[in-house]
Amino acid sequence: MNKKPSENNIDQQIIQIVKETKPENTKQLISLTKEKLLLPEKEILTHIVHLQEKGKLQLKPQRVPTPETLASYLRSNQAYWYWTTIIITLTTALVIFTVPENAFPLVYARYILGTIYVLWLPGYAFIKALFPTKVPIQTSSEELDKIERAALSIGMSIALVPITGLLLNYTPWGIRLTPITISLLALTLAFATAAIIREHQSKTR
Repeated sequence: MNKKPSENNIDQQIIQIVKETKPENTKQLISLTKEKLLLPEKEILTHIVHLQEKGKLQLKPQRVPTPETLASYLRSNQAYWYWTTIIITLTTALVIFTVPENAFPLVYARYILGTIYVLWLPGYAFIKALFPTKVPIQTSSEELDKIERAALSIGMSIALVPITGLLLNYTPWGIRLTPITISLLALTLAFATAAIIREHQSKTR
């Protein structure tokens, strides 16, 4: 009758399996460990979680496959940022045109959305179109990537909005609320659509 391995021995065996086979996710590691040690999945999972909490084991998250077609990609979770951008942009334009300036307290929603509309959305969509998957300067962590993208988005919005106003000044519409709102709406939607197309293409190469 085979003697059940000790707790430390099981941990060492799991670490050894990871070194030898390099499993991509927890499910694969459980399957490999089960074949070698003949232990229940629940017990193996307990050891894996324990090793991860102690920092002795790190598994790479399973990579989500990218849909082949753009239509499928737009329906996937990977395109959440695109739909969020579209919804906020359209909602803001709707609020600007429907909520009057003296309609308290709804006017505060107009102020908040208007600030996002001017200082964030155009620049974010533009930066996303230029750099759909990676920021231009390589950073050491995903958190720094998000901070850099946010800073670039705000800076680019501050640059794009005055340029848009300057161009409108030379048109029959002039610098008024309606032309500016429609122009920023068109710019944001165009940049976001270009960004999602580029993002899908870069992930399917």
